[in-house]
Amino acid sequence: MPVVTVNGRSVHIQELNKEAAETIVLVHGMFSNLSVYYFNIAPLLATKYHVVLYDLKSHGMSEKALTGYDLTSMTNDLLALLEALKLQKVHLGGYSFGGLIALKMAIRFPERINKLAVIEAPDPNDDKTRGIIDEYSREFLEHYVENFTDTTKVKMGKRQMERNHRMYEYLFYQTSIKTDMEFEKDFFGSPAIETIKKPALLLYGTDSNCLNAGKHLEGLIENASLSAVPGDHNIPIQQPLVIAEALLNFFQEK
Repeated sequence: MPVVTVNGRSVHIQELNKEAAETIVLVHGMFSNLSVYYFNIAPLLATKYHVVLYDLKSHGMSEKALTGYDLTSMTNDLLALLEALKLQKVHLGGYSFGGLIALKMAIRFPERINKLAVIEAPDPNDDKTRGIIDEYSREFLEHYVENFTDTTKVKMGKRQMERNHRMYEYLFYQTSIKTDMEFEKDFFGSPAIETIKKPALLLYGTDSNCLNAGKHLEGLIENASLSAVPGDHNIPIQQPLVIAEALLNFFQEK
């Protein structure tokens, strides 16, 4: 299992096509792990790029942490990962909460970013976004697993499901994740969003509750373009090849 130490904690990573000239780093969403990209999206991108995937703290096979789920802490982690892998400048993509991390990186460390891809980043001030933690249920997980199995053709076993469920319960009830999410509620209203000048691709589902957030971001970011993909918030699972091709085309554009 490839592991690097980032800010004193173990982080699980995967790398594809390490010899490529340019690198894409992909950040997964909250309550998920790098497998969202690993089976379908990353391999297509790796035909042209070095692709780096990593599990966020307390997710997947990365080390657990009680605190540090605010965007400043999460981007500090990502910056430290870039340093550990000796990556000076990368293309960056993020899904859901990972999209918020990607946006924050482009604000704080624009010199480390070439292009920015944001997939289904939610508005943290939306009650549905912040309430999803409290509304989490085993049925939600099973729906996610069903979609995951349909697209990857890899069936997630009972042990894996139970391990994921324990991870979610740990995040909900033992960490600072709820208060950290509350702390970020005004992120989309911050003038800092408008300082992003990097070319940005915004990918959102046509039936997603977050689509209005994408439209809002398009109006704030000078060089952003919004593309609506059939599906809802789970478009990387529902439409992995569509997402992969959109990302590949975007990152290759001169």
